[in-house]
Amino acid sequence: MASFSPCFVIPCYNHGSTMASVIASLQPFGYPILVVDDGSDSDTKANLNSLIDTPDLTLLANPVNQGKGGAMILGLREAHRLGFSHAIQIDADGQHDPQAIPRLIETSKKYPEQLISGRPIYDDSVPKTRLYGRYATHIWVWIETLSFALKDSMCGFRSYPLSATIDTLDRYSMGLRMDFDTEIMVKLYWQGINCQFIETQVIYPENGISHFDALHDNVRISKMHTKLFFGMLPRIPKLLARHCKKSSCQYSAGQNQVKLDQANQEQATHWAKSKEKGTLLGIKLLMTVYSLLGRSVFNAILKLVIGYYHKTGKQTRLASEQYIQQLENYSQRQKITLATPLSSYQHLLSFGHTMLDKLAGWRGDITRDDLTIHGQEHFEQVISNKQGIVVLGSHLGNLELCRAMGSLRHGITINALVFTEHAERFNKVMKAVNPDSSINLIQVTTLGPDTAILLQQKLEQGEWIVIVGDRTSVTKEQRVIWADFLGKPAPFPQGPFMLASVLAAPVYLLFGLRDEHNHQSRPRYHVYFEPFADKIILPRKQRMQALQDVVQQYATRLEHFTLKAPLQWYNFFNFWQLTNQAPSDSTNTTQHDPNSGQSEQNDQSKL
Repeated sequence: MASFSPCFVIPCYNHGSTMASVIASLQPFGYPILVVDDGSDSDTKANLNSLIDTPDLTLLANPVNQGKGGAMILGLREAHRLGFSHAIQIDADGQHDPQAIPRLIETSKKYPEQLISGRPIYDDSVPKTRLYGRYATHIWVWIETLSFALKDSMCGFRSYPLSATIDTLDRYSMGLRMDFDTEIMVKLYWQGINCQFIETQVIYPENGISHFDALHDNVRISKMHTKLFFGMLPRIPKLLARHCKKSSCQYSAGQNQVKLDQANQEQATHWAKSKEKGTLLGIKLLMTVYSLLGRSVFNAILKLVIGYYHKTGKQTRLASEQYIQQLENYSQRQKITLATPLSSYQHLLSFGHTMLDKLAGWRGDITRDDLTIHGQEHFEQVISNKQGIVVLGSHLGNLELCRAMGSLRHGITINALVFTEHAERFNKVMKAVNPDSSINLIQVTTLGPDTAILLQQKLEQGEWIVIVGDRTSVTKEQRVIWADFLGKPAPFPQGPFMLASVLAAPVYLLFGLRDEHNHQSRPRYHVYFEPFADKIILPRKQRMQALQDVVQQYATRLEHFTLKAPLQWYNFFNFWQLTNQAPSDSTNTTQHDPNSGQSEQNDQSKL
């Protein structure tokens, strides 16, 4: 471990009234204190001069005010010249809780080569504009580093490793004002310096002094982020390689068995219970990048990000390769020529584009002019009849295009059933993106009587019920119908089709596919809207056979459209295999599960 010999560095500009108490709070730690007077007024100079006899206190001065960054650069360089290993930055206004200093010091001792920073926890005294501004900066920093590692880049409570910091200051120019804290952290990250964060209580004292200039400092920060973004672009390979190197080091350090256990656990975990890689924060990040930079820049970044995930996301990559292999085998046997070159990278890239399509659809950026609707006459008939219908969708393409269809006619309300634990939070984010959206997400774990009653009421009001038919049940995975899909028996859930039967409403199919042969800057989409059944009828005596026929009919249409856009199928798991089932089990299974038929004849009443 490198030797740990720190000092405190306090930039001061007209904070004379708080300096005595701040310095007194630091003295018990026994470290030297460097105070940088950044061209303060006469009262502050007088207060600082009255502290000149304080043990281990050194006063430095900029003749004229340069800004917080200018003061910190002077203090950091002087600390390095004096031979200190670390500089602990403390703001002069008393915002930071002194009780957090021991944790900052201990963390810095433990990770002497890293930048240690506070991560603020605010009370009600924080101005809301500060919170919103910080959030915008966080998003930009994540883009500029292609990482979520930097959790807060604006906190002025830090321990700098001086050798690496001075090297970075010598290598790059830095902003001298409120842009300094963020810029130095990003550029240290570019230099390979990792960062640890500790939670820190932060208060905004009553009658506190703030030197943040809302106009000029925001302009400076905007310019800084613009420069950092363009500075990030040539570093993309290095930044992505850094992630790969980190993963490789973890693996070679003895993580082999741990990762194997995790892989086995993931294989045995139902798709809906797997931890989401894309969080709600990530959704907001995507929207911000798209809103600020446009689709062309987003797509350029996306290719590099997908390249990283393609290299590191083994489970997803293998599932994609398995699907592509099945698709190619089937197309060769059927002598079908696939128009799109297939690879797992292109498959993941298509998923990334579709994620943006979904967000753009929610935001209202996809209009009627972007759609080619196949089955327009069926759509118009449903609208004119003010008819409640059930729409069977899938994880092929972009089901959110039904929102764009719905916007063609006012008064259409679309209710999408979602079988995950994240629907409520996701719904809030989407409503924030577009409060006027006419789509409601309804979280369900079982299709019980309460769900059926709720949906029946919505149908009677002329609303649409959208449910996907190509993912097995979260809680009753074994209740499936095995139907032929791309030349191999695959398990389809019984629930969506039995629910449609109970609701006794007209059923339509909807597939929304991006035109991958369109090379214009603005994408176009094909929406296929077609009738499936006036009603799904499952006679009691022939229920399982009728259900088998209905599911196979759905699987056949899904296969048809999958062959139209093979890269837009997004079930990134072994679709032909149930959880904890040996791969050979599914290939030898009959067209429906023989053990489930009798019980399901008695389960209709449960819906």
